Amino acid sequence: MRYELYYWPSIQGRGEFVRLALEEAGADYVDVARGKGGVDRMMRVMDGAREKRPPFAPPFLKAGRLLIGQTADILLFLGGRHGLAPKDEAGRLWTHQLQLTLADLVIEAHDAHHPIASALYYHDQRPEARRRAEDFRRNRIPKFLAYFERVLARNPRGWLVGARATYADLSLFQVVEGLSYAFPRAMARQAKRWPEVMTLRDRVAARPRIKAYLASERRIPFNEDGIFRHYPELDG
Repeated sequence: MRYELYYWPSIQGRGEFVRLALEEAGADYVDVARGKGGVDRMMRVMDGAREKRPPFAPPFLKAGRLLIGQTADILLFLGGRHGLAPKDEAGRLWTHQLQLTLADLVIEAHDAHHPIASALYYHDQRPEARRRAEDFRRNRIPKFLAYFERVLARNPRGWLVGARATYADLSLFQVVEGLSYAFPRAMARQAKRWPEVMTLRDRVAARPRIKAYLASERRIPFNEDGIFRHYPELDG
């Protein structure tokens, strides 16, 4: 099966969590919106005129007759199909729970630079963003990453779940990369507090398919249009 991934063509965003899973699985997929006329195709699917279950927003994935929206739901589907989640129910639910926790962190990372409204430009909410980013750096990043540090410390096999890498490990890697781009000074100061998390980041980056993907043109660079944005005044 050739998957069709629909996401905005110029940012990593939430679509990157799906891309990482597809790349690690060695899956055959096309990143639709990055092709000619792809954004128009994506918008037609979102319009829902021909879809019984139209997605609310990208990312969404076409897999045969299935159309799946929401990052965590897509990963739940791919994890079961491609060995990126445990086979037992408890393990699948635990992996999904970790992914949903990471989704909460991603929302807070976005709101650090857009605390009032996504529809407003960053420069329209700079004072509020400074206050929000300070709390995010001092309190929220440590709270989330300390939690994942504990989860990793309790599993002697070096992954979040069981003995093999799951999509949750790939997603934690992406979050650490994004935070390091957006808040390089803050992350450099605090990295020693989370040795297990940083080791996991390195293990994922070294996986052959992920390493090849990161070095390819398929990996969109971080930029100031995505979720993780580097504004020096917010880095503290």
